[in-house]
Amino acid sequence: MVAAALSWLVFVNGWTVVRFWQDTRRAIARQRRVPEADLLWLALIGGSPGAFAARQLFRHKTRKEPFSTRLMLIAAVQVGAGTILLLF
Repeated sequence: MVAAALSWLVFVNGWTVVRFWQDTRRAIARQRRVPEADLLWLALIGGSPGAFAARQLFRHKTRKEPFSTRLMLIAAVQVGAGTILLLF
């Protein structure tokens, strides 16, 4: 069970970083972008560490609102849920 959860987290965070990179490249090339909803969905299903890492690594979507607020909210809920799970 733990191995499956860790495998999932590695996969979803890796995929999140890839999608942020793709969005960055598409923005530079003035091509159709990756929808913000897709990036936030990846964060919601476990890719929030990858999303924060990619934002810093690619200097992309670091000041974009309401995207930044929504990403922070997702991460806060995940930290809260993780804390509750560890305590009980």
